[in-house]
Amino acid sequence: MKKIIILLVVLCCSVHLNAQEKELSPILFIYDASGSMWGKLQNKTKKEIAADVLTETVNNLPNNQNVGLLVYGHTKKGDCNDIEYLVDLSNNSKEKVTKAVKSINSLGKTPLARSTTMAINSLKKTKTKATIILITDGIESCDGDICDVVSKAKLEGIDFKMHVVGFGLKKGEKEQLKCAAGAGNGNYYDANNANGLGEVLTVATSETVDDPKGDFSVYATKNGKPVDAWVKAINKETNKEIDFARTYRDTSYLYLPAGKYTLQVRPLENSKIKGTTVDVESIDGIKGHQTVSFDGGKINIITTNNKEGWDSSCKVKTQEGKVVVGTRTYGKPRVIEINAGVYDITVQGLKMKGLETVYTIEDVKVESGKTVEAVHNFDSGIAMIGAKNGNTLVDALVKISDKATKKNVAGSRTYTSSNSNPRTFVLNPGVYEVSVRGLKKEYAGKIETFTIEVKVGETVTKTINF
Repeated sequence: MKKIIILLVVLCCSVHLNAQEKELSPILFIYDASGSMWGKLQNKTKKEIAADVLTETVNNLPNNQNVGLLVYGHTKKGDCNDIEYLVDLSNNSKEKVTKAVKSINSLGKTPLARSTTMAINSLKKTKTKATIILITDGIESCDGDICDVVSKAKLEGIDFKMHVVGFGLKKGEKEQLKCAAGAGNGNYYDANNANGLGEVLTVATSETVDDPKGDFSVYATKNGKPVDAWVKAINKETNKEIDFARTYRDTSYLYLPAGKYTLQVRPLENSKIKGTTVDVESIDGIKGHQTVSFDGGKINIITTNNKEGWDSSCKVKTQEGKVVVGTRTYGKPRVIEINAGVYDITVQGLKMKGLETVYTIEDVKVESGKTVEAVHNFDSGIAMIGAKNGNTLVDALVKISDKATKKNVAGSRTYTSSNSNPRTFVLNPGVYEVSVRGLKKEYAGKIETFTIEVKVGETVTKTINF
């Protein structure tokens, strides 16, 4: 009995230990408090935006994630050594970091190399493995080469991953920072507003030094040129999101255990088409790759009535019936860009009535880089229905129904203006029953019914004399 109890205790302890959260290496933010952070983006200072976004990012980290904060430029102007650990790497309090961020002033220079050296030296001294995320709105303003600092640290065998976030940087200011991120086995990210900064910090804090190296690469293009795109990998069996990344016009990496996945890829620039999905397979021991092209095809939608251009509303649907594009022709050919695939296009002729005003053009095959025509012609004739008493126009209500099906297809009112009496109806060819009921005064309640035949391209006129 004692053996059974001991065994149960051991099993319970084992389950408890396995249930504990995985130990995570710390994340160290190197935070820019240089004077340029007072610059504005979208009516808010970069200082305010960065503080708000970093606070939200830290609060969203796992509860067992240690977070450190190293700041430069926060106490003195013009001092390249104004660098300080406000929160060390042993910290497990999110509140301590967020309070520190909110209290930071922005005054000084941008000593990127020196700040990074201080961060790396602290890892070396404490033998700590960490993820470093540098957030900067400017380039080096003191002596030093951040890329050289990171490269030499890696050669020493110091275990870290370094991401660099360029916040509101201009073209030509990013090369040294990209070099540093690459040397640190991390990524360079661009952010130009609050949403962008939030997105990249979400990605950066998820790609830590603890993660296995990406084994599946993704590259997105449009017309042969790289495109910034957002990528999500969904396990096809469990339907769970496994990993995500952003390409930043370069090759991006995902970690995908062996299995089959659907990549959901959404372009973030240079394309009017929506995202696409690609099915891929990850195989143990083999590095996978997928190039995703956003070179969509085009559909030239042409709707006519009696062979003349006609205004129509259009819905482009997948074979499963999902509407992916809605548009209108306005009487002219309408060209739309769309992902390659097979579609059904439902067109509805406007300003016409009858039983044949809607038509579906089925199985329209769209190929990348090509244009396919989707054409439909409606047929119609014109019925002009009026009401009068002698030479006096009578206000009347007109109702038109299909004779065979008894379905009401059109209705209107003549009023007493020559512009509307007789009233013009554009109708599909067919035989119709028409009722005309007088309105107001002595004509109220008087009804006349008759049958008309509408032929293609022809006009039939009928005026009731009450």
